[in-house]
Parts: sequence; structure tokens; C-alpha cells
Amino acid sequence: MAVRCASFRPRARRCPARGGGAARVLAGLLFLAALAPGAGRAQFEPAQFEPIVPGPVQPVSLELVLAVDTSSSVSPEEFDLQMHGFSGAFRDPSVIAAILATGTSGIAVSMIQWSDNRRQQLAVDWALLTDEASILAFAEAIDDTPRFLDGGGTAISGAIEFGLAELSRNAFAGTRQVIDISGDGRANQGASPDSLRDLAILQGVTVNGLAILNEDTSVADYYKTNVIGGEGAFVMTANDYESFALAIQEKLIKEIGGVPVAEGPGAPGAPGGRTVAAGAELAQMPEAAAERTALGGPRPPRRGVVPE
Repeated sequence: MAVRCASFRPRARRCPARGGGAARVLAGLLFLAALAPGAGRAQFEPAQFEPIVPGPVQPVSLELVLAVDTSSSVSPEEFDLQMHGFSGAFRDPSVIAAILATGTSGIAVSMIQWSDNRRQQLAVDWALLTDEASILAFAEAIDDTPRFLDGGGTAISGAIEFGLAELSRNAFAGTRQVIDISGDGRANQGASPDSLRDLAILQGVTVNGLAILNEDTSVADYYKTNVIGGEGAFVMTANDYESFALAIQEKLIKEIGGVPVAEGPGAPGAPGGRTVAAGAELAQMPEAAAERTALGGPRPPRRGVVPE
């Protein structure tokens, strides 16, 4: 596992090929040896390369991927409400207290944006949150994050798959691993979300959901059946994007503290078959929440869209 320093800037997704230079040197030596006298009698030993040893990892209480819906159904205003809801939640005293309660290990958090099956983007890179300063810095990084993906279909399976890749590539080893999917619609592209959800369960990863009910009030049931899964999995709801801030605050407190809410679907093939949550808890946000000022103070200016 490659060690990457925690940063708040999105990283390029390409990795340089390993060993290309060594291969060219070896090929050159073989060519020169073939030209030398007695080359036919020459004996070559296989090249010996040092093994690639993964760097050390930082133990943490929780590795959390925040997956933000940026599909066509999400307007610029709704995207801003999501992002300000997240940044305000990390400024909220109760969320800060929950993170500090994890002790010196803290939690590791990143944020991704997702839309259709081929469009996912690391928006805020992995950061270790152990004290109030690092927590507030992460909130500031969210405020500074533009919209990287503008439009496209809704591929929840692609978001889960990308989240699993992010968990595997970071420099942390969490006691728990969680992918937090927020969105306002059903999947209309890519593989069925439950197939990737089941893969996450097999890897020990919990998938939670936050269903926004502004367009389709049945999204919560869809998330409960097809998206969430793993130990302690749950889905929360927000009536609309205005009430998103309160919903994400309460959701983060549950995730960070490992508060048991309800059991989601178990691993496929488990004794008795998959346990489908007959009642993953649906914490309905009160309508009065829409009238509350967004957490964390005044809303920042509207974000632009980064050209792809």
C-alpha cells in the first residue's frame, strides 16, 4: 500500500509504470553482450529486483468516504447545499466532540463526487482528524471544493466501487471502514448497487445512505433494500436539500461513534441467507429543519464547475 501524505487537494488518478527503466537497461545489456565475442557461450543470470514493500499505515478509529451526488438531478444550488451541509457539520460542536472522543487515533476522511458509471472524482483527499484544528481545516477544504462533475446519470454502484478503491489506496488502517452515499434518486446506470454493496460487505466495509426525498419519496426504501449494508448499516432521510445539513450532522455522529442503529443486509451466503433489513432506521428530518440557518454560519459563495 503506497503511503500518501494527507492533503486537501485532489490527486491525479494515473500512476507511473514501475520497472520500465530497469527493463530498458537490461535489454541494452543483452544487446551489447550479443555483439561481444563468445556471446553464444555467455550465461546470464535473471535480473534481481528489490521487492516493493508497502509503507507503514496509520491506525485510526474510522476510515470514512463521503460520496456526494453530482448527477444531472442535482442543481448548482442543491450541490451548494450539500457541500455547505458537510462543512457545517464538521464545524458543529457535537460532531467535533464525537471525533475527539475517538482518542489519539482519530478518524481518516475523504470526499468523492460521483455521477454516471465512468465519472467519479476524488474531491477532498484523505485527511487525519485528531483535534479541533485538523477538523476545522477539513471543513474549510470542503468549502473550497468546486464541483468537478456536472451532470450525468446516477450510478450508485460506480460510487461504491470508487469508494472501495479509495479505502484500499490510503495510508490508514481503520478499525471500521464506511462509505457514506448521499443522493436523491435511484440508480439508472451501471451495475445493480446491491452487487457492489455485497462486495463491500465481503471486504468488511459498511455502506450507509442519506436519501434526499425532494423528487422521489420512495428513495429511502430503495436505499434500504439496494444500497446500504454491512455491520450497523443505516439510511437516514432529509425531506429536501434545505434539511440536508441537520441530517448529515446526525448521520456523522452515528458513523463516527459507531452508534448502533439497525442491522443492514448481511453478507451473501451467510447462514440463513441474506438478512434484509426489515427496518433499517429511517430518521426523518422535521420540516422545521428547512427553516434553520445552515450549520456553520453564512453560506459561502456559489461554487463554479471545474471543466473536465
